[in-house]
Amino acid sequence: MRHNGQVNDRDQLVQLVDRAGRSDPDAWEALYRRAYPGLMAYASRRLDAERARDAVAETMARAVARISRFEWRTGSSFDGWLYGILRHVVIDAHRARSREAGRRQAVDPSKAGPLDHVLDGEEARAVRAAFERLGDEDREVLELRVVAGLSAEEVGNVLGKRAGAVRMAQSRALERLRRELDCEHPDGQERGGPER
Repeated sequence: MRHNGQVNDRDQLVQLVDRAGRSDPDAWEALYRRAYPGLMAYASRRLDAERARDAVAETMARAVARISRFEWRTGSSFDGWLYGILRHVVIDAHRARSREAGRRQAVDPSKAGPLDHVLDGEEARAVRAAFERLGDEDREVLELRVVAGLSAEEVGNVLGKRAGAVRMAQSRALERLRRELDCEHPDGQERGGPER
C-alpha cells in the first residue's frame, strides 16, 4: 500500500474499515494513523498549518459520522473517499476564510511541502515555485495522483470526473509544469548540469 501506516494490504484495510463501521475505536485509530501523513500533506498545500490540522481532524470526524455511507465499489477506495471528504473540508475552510478576511489567502511558495521529501536544495525551490504557478486544478490533480498516490479512478471519484479525463488532466498538468520549469532554465540547460 502507499501509506506509512501499519495497514499493508487491501484485506487488512477492508477488515479495519469493517471494524470502524462497527464503531471500533482501535480500528479508527489505525485508520487515522495510516491516513494522516497523506491527508496532512494535501491539506498543508492548501491551508496554513493550524487550519490544515483542523481540516484533517474534521475530515476524520466526518468519516466517523458517515462511515455507513462508504461502499467498496469498482474504482473507489477508502483513501479516495477520505480525500473526497478532505477536499470538501478544505473548500469549506477557504469559504470561511474568505468570509472572515474578505479575500482568499495565497499560498506562500517558500513554504515547505511534500515535494521537499523527494527533492532538495535549489531544485526543490525551483519545482515548488513552478508548481505554485500552476492553476488550482493542475495542482490538485498532481497532488492527488503523484503526492497522495491515488489511482486515476480514485481521483475521478474525488473530483467527479472520469478516469480518462483525470489521466488527460494529469498529462496536461505535467506538461505545464515542465514548461514552467523550462522557464526557470531558459538557456536549455537541464536542472543540475550542462545540456546533454
